[in-house]
Amino acid sequence: MQHEPIALDTTGTDIQGESARIRARGPASLVELPGGVLAWSVTDATVLKSLLAGPQVSKDPRQHWAAFMNGEITEDWPLYAWVTADNMFTAYGAGHRRLRKLVAPAFTHRRTTALRPRIEAITDRLLDHLSVMPRGESVDLRARFAYPVPIQVISELMGVPQHLGPAIHTCVDGFFDGTFTPEQAQANYLEMYRLISELVAYRRETPGDDVASVLIATQDEDGSQLSEKELVDTLMLVINAGHETTVNLLDQAIFTLLTRPQLRAEVVEGRVPWSDLVEETLRFEPPVAHLPLRYAVDDLEIGGIRIRKGEAILASYVAANRDPKVHGATADEFDVTRPTKDQHVAFGYGAHHCLGAPLARLEAAVALPAVFRRFPNLRLAVAPSELEPVVSFVSNGHRTLPVYLAGEE
Repeated sequence: MQHEPIALDTTGTDIQGESARIRARGPASLVELPGGVLAWSVTDATVLKSLLAGPQVSKDPRQHWAAFMNGEITEDWPLYAWVTADNMFTAYGAGHRRLRKLVAPAFTHRRTTALRPRIEAITDRLLDHLSVMPRGESVDLRARFAYPVPIQVISELMGVPQHLGPAIHTCVDGFFDGTFTPEQAQANYLEMYRLISELVAYRRETPGDDVASVLIATQDEDGSQLSEKELVDTLMLVINAGHETTVNLLDQAIFTLLTRPQLRAEVVEGRVPWSDLVEETLRFEPPVAHLPLRYAVDDLEIGGIRIRKGEAILASYVAANRDPKVHGATADEFDVTRPTKDQHVAFGYGAHHCLGAPLARLEAAVALPAVFRRFPNLRLAVAPSELEPVVSFVSNGHRTLPVYLAGEE
């Protein structure tokens, strides 16, 4: 018998506890999103991978979400911008393949690897700024390090000029804010759209060796390939996705080492690879907790539960990543020796697997050793229990990460 839907806490107060309660109800369970919108939260890792890998679920609400097609989902819904953008995030089938093919060249192994010197330079510059902080003064390492590393990398990659950077970064934060009213969410989307349109206009006038310029050139050569809205929405997607996820990865990995002294010593001394820390962090505390939305293309049968054609599906990565059927009885424990640590879905799965996953891993591989090398006595400035989560049911990180850079004060 299906339970009453669990109303998701959009402020993300206890994402792991809430996800465990949803997972306990079965492989798929109804949850209530903002505005009373219902969706099936899929928490079983094997089932979720199966759904994400095949054509039986879609991300295109215009073709496959009954509530959207019936006019029940309107612009005043807080998550409207998440489901209506014209880019590969919300595309299905051939349309998705066309859009992804256009963006993929920006994230080739060659281009990603070539970014390492810039990532190192950005990291070193930020650490230099931190090193002159007054001794004994606490520093928010999320705001001063975990945040600016990826936002500067993705901004350079996308060709964001300096005069647009701060305003775009503010809008990015707004996309993940679970406290936004429908009016605030809509205003934030419109402002982001305006700013990215300005970015496009700027790069038309002053093209460079960046993704925006490449996509503009592709569009101008063949106007039928990429509409103006697709161009703007694609850049918006890559800037959003390329920023928030890596911020949370760095935040969670740093927090993990600051609260596990023995593990910290093993990683810093080289007895445990940094890559193992990164993969287990991605599994244990994925940067994206729940990702809106997908839709059943046809009726689906999951563990005796029927998801009807046109119903919404929420990919609950945070719950799937601690599925004991995959990760064993210790799934709720952090263990860098776990043999299944790389079997997570932190970057999605299937056709929509995150193109930027190698870049996120590279940024972590550069930034994490650097901060602990520069500040070997780094420690939290507050008790771990005092840290508050990001106000979101999508984004999974800490609102702040206050630390002391030197030893005992």
